[in-house]
Amino acid sequence: MGKIYSRIDEIPEGRADESITEGCMVLEGGGWRGLYTLGVLDALMQENINLRSTVGISAGALSGLGYLTGQIGWGARVDLRFRHDRNYCGIGAIKRDKGVTGFSYLFKDIMKELPLDKKRFRETSRELAVGVTNMLTGKIEYHEKGKCNMSAMIRASATVPYVSRPVVIGGIPYLDGGCAEKIPFSWAEARGEKKIVVVKTREWDYTRDEDPLMLNDLMYHKYPEFVESMNKANAEFNELNERLKVMHESGEVYVIAPSQPVMVKRFEGDMEKLGDLYWLGFNDAKAQLDSIKSYLGI
Repeated sequence: MGKIYSRIDEIPEGRADESITEGCMVLEGGGWRGLYTLGVLDALMQENINLRSTVGISAGALSGLGYLTGQIGWGARVDLRFRHDRNYCGIGAIKRDKGVTGFSYLFKDIMKELPLDKKRFRETSRELAVGVTNMLTGKIEYHEKGKCNMSAMIRASATVPYVSRPVVIGGIPYLDGGCAEKIPFSWAEARGEKKIVVVKTREWDYTRDEDPLMLNDLMYHKYPEFVESMNKANAEFNELNERLKVMHESGEVYVIAPSQPVMVKRFEGDMEKLGDLYWLGFNDAKAQLDSIKSYLGI
């Protein structure tokens, strides 16, 4: 299997209760930087902060699974145990799933050892939406639990551009939702959510390079609308980040962002760095519990 995080036995476990707080949890992607998100969500679940709706993109879509079922530590245990299992992230994943993440292995094998509470996942009291990019239109699409094949949509949302084969659903090729929208804020905003908690995987002052990559045209010239979306996504992220700062300061939304620069790479393999990032998220959320509860009115 390969190296496992040295402090994995210290990852908290248990179950959040079934109480529901009105609001929407918005989860950014970011590859293995999603360990920050898992730490935040575990800290919130320990306090039984279970928002009614959750929306995620890429790694954020995967992070939303354990949060929806209230399984504290579930997502972290998967990532911090199986990161170097080549069937989950490596040559086995590429052979089986044509991408860097072994979703078949996750859903069929890992979940036998670390089962997801499917009964609680299917309950209609809480919502989950995942963002995917339609390669024909270049637009972000949000698909909701109970209205789609969620495992297929999560697989599509968490594909990695340039290295993963598109996931074809209903004849439409899809790739990572982050190709069109880095933070899935638009879904929550379009629904008129009154309370929105955004979990970022980069510190506040992080900005993305807005220059388009030539690789976009080389790889995806058959999908011009998709290329256009990819070329604009970084600039739109920077604009949204600035907007979220203003909204956070005014109390319109609550944003949880890393309290120190994130040095973890998208495909990070250093298990101690990944574990440290998990604890950063966990401790950042713990330090803000009073503020989060005040914002949510609980």
